[in-house]
Amino acid sequence: MQEEDSGALVLLADHIRRWARELGFAGIGIAGGDAGEASARLQSWLARGWHGDMGYMARHDWLRAEPRQLLPAGAGPALRVISARMDYRPRGDSADWIAREWRRIADGEAAVISIYARGRDYHKLLRARLQMLARRIARAAPGAHFRVCTDSAPVFEVEFARAAGLGWRGKHTLLLAQEAGSIFFLGEILTDLPLPVDVPAAEHCGSCRRCLDACPTRAIVAPYELDARRCISYLTIEHKGPIPLQLRPLIGNRVYGCDDCQLACPWNKFARTAALPDFDVRNGLDQATLVELFSWSEAQFRERHAGSAIRRIGYQRWLRNLAVGLGNAATSAAVVAALRARSASPSALVREHVAWALARHGSGEQA
Repeated sequence: MQEEDSGALVLLADHIRRWARELGFAGIGIAGGDAGEASARLQSWLARGWHGDMGYMARHDWLRAEPRQLLPAGAGPALRVISARMDYRPRGDSADWIAREWRRIADGEAAVISIYARGRDYHKLLRARLQMLARRIARAAPGAHFRVCTDSAPVFEVEFARAAGLGWRGKHTLLLAQEAGSIFFLGEILTDLPLPVDVPAAEHCGSCRRCLDACPTRAIVAPYELDARRCISYLTIEHKGPIPLQLRPLIGNRVYGCDDCQLACPWNKFARTAALPDFDVRNGLDQATLVELFSWSEAQFRERHAGSAIRRIGYQRWLRNLAVGLGNAATSAAVVAALRARSASPSALVREHVAWALARHGSGEQA
């Protein structure tokens, strides 16, 4: 490459970072297309069956190992991954947010929903913003090829973000950044534009194991190793069938996702608030009770979760999760009445979990 071309690409990389900030991204890094040891780690994870129902992880493993195949036909030989970080902690959030979240988890009547899901669905927002960034880069580099990815393509998201210098992989398997903890989303732009690559970040977990010790179901079986089949986020979002009996009491009042490993991580004292209003809390989901949400009709579920990631699990799994939370709540007339009102649900999945919950309160017989 000519020296002037190299200088132009360095300047373009600087422009990309500035354009990204204007679009609400908190960090941008550039990595090469080599996934390193991530492919071997994935194969080992799949061989142990730790992916559970997530068959797509196995179906697309070859694409993860060969991300160049995701670029459009006619792309050049270079492969770069522009990795982007977008903070999602709601704007105006209080400084004691971690203590507040622990208090809600300890409140058996509260319906605890993962922080990232209390606002709008990040998939659409992140994808739209990345597409805007890609179009801007394309105008500056005619002829280059691009592919935007936001959980929409099989990409080693954390590995490329690590290689791009955005952070390091924590022992809970999530990306950690010194200046931002882990309360952020990641997205990527794949391109054949030979941009200069960034230096990977150093690791800073040391001997800390707070995330492992905080996991309610011991899903983090060892540092950097997660058995998704035990993870509350997997059980309440990805898993489609009955939640295993032995895990139901451990779920507590977490009805959509789980933030415990992140709340326990000392780096999240540096977590930043979002630049965009899209992640502001909707429908009072940071204060809602289990009984309140369990009373929603299917029409209310669809209406109130329009534009939300929660709508993806559907109404029956929503009720399934809430029934488990109610089964773990302290016995009260309101809890028992709410469960009995759903005991004849047309959904066998809901009926099973309601019967289990009622049995926990000494009412009715477990199915």
